[in-house]
Amino acid sequence: MRRSYKGVSINTSKNTHEKVFNLIEKGVNSIIVDIPCGSGAFVLRLKDNGFKNVVAIDIDNILGIDFNNFLVGDMTKHIPLEDNSVDVLVCIDGIEHISQQFHFVKEVNRVLRIDGEFIVSTPNISSLRSRWRWFMTGHHNKCKSPLDEIKPSPLHHIGMISFPELRYLLHTNGFRIKEVTTNSIKLISWLYTIFIPFSFLITSLAYYNSGKKEGTSAINSEVKKKMYSKAILFGETLIIKAIKTSANSKYS
Repeated sequence: MRRSYKGVSINTSKNTHEKVFNLIEKGVNSIIVDIPCGSGAFVLRLKDNGFKNVVAIDIDNILGIDFNNFLVGDMTKHIPLEDNSVDVLVCIDGIEHISQQFHFVKEVNRVLRIDGEFIVSTPNISSLRSRWRWFMTGHHNKCKSPLDEIKPSPLHHIGMISFPELRYLLHTNGFRIKEVTTNSIKLISWLYTIFIPFSFLITSLAYYNSGKKEGTSAINSEVKKKMYSKAILFGETLIIKAIKTSANSKYS
């Protein structure tokens, strides 16, 4: 059954909107951006909870609500907002649909104020279930078969991204991760617990060797700790809250 909020379609997994909303710590007077906003279900949730300065951005206006603060914007291009003008930017299941993820995160950094909140969700391809599917078929969960190359679509998952990759993307562009969580854990995901000892051993050896060789032992230790958290091992959707700590990017 298609999920909705007050009749407005929710194009993401169950409980994702609720989890993302609960991660917002800024007050109701903060400027909050929802990109891509889709039909506007999350925008409506924000308005219903007293948030007064909400901006909805998407490549096309397909809002199913009466809302006049919509901007046309492409996540692969310039976000149509001023520098340091936003307190919270939410990107629910959008980053896996674009090829220029570094550019997008740099743009998010540009428009957020220092200490601004960036909350992003994406299918959790770091879960044991998704890793097993990749091993068996060459396709991750939530992208189980080849994409239609005859009819390319913005809805295609062309940029599936793992937790270590997303952490790298954030930490090299002026953000620090504050929280990692998930929307839900499906019952079938617990079946993959049998793989944890083998996965942990192989990962530990690989991280130890690369850390010793490349001087990244501390980073590897932090990443491994998160990779073996319940949310990442078993969660359906990966939800990350990051804070802007710097306007500097390690990439030009």
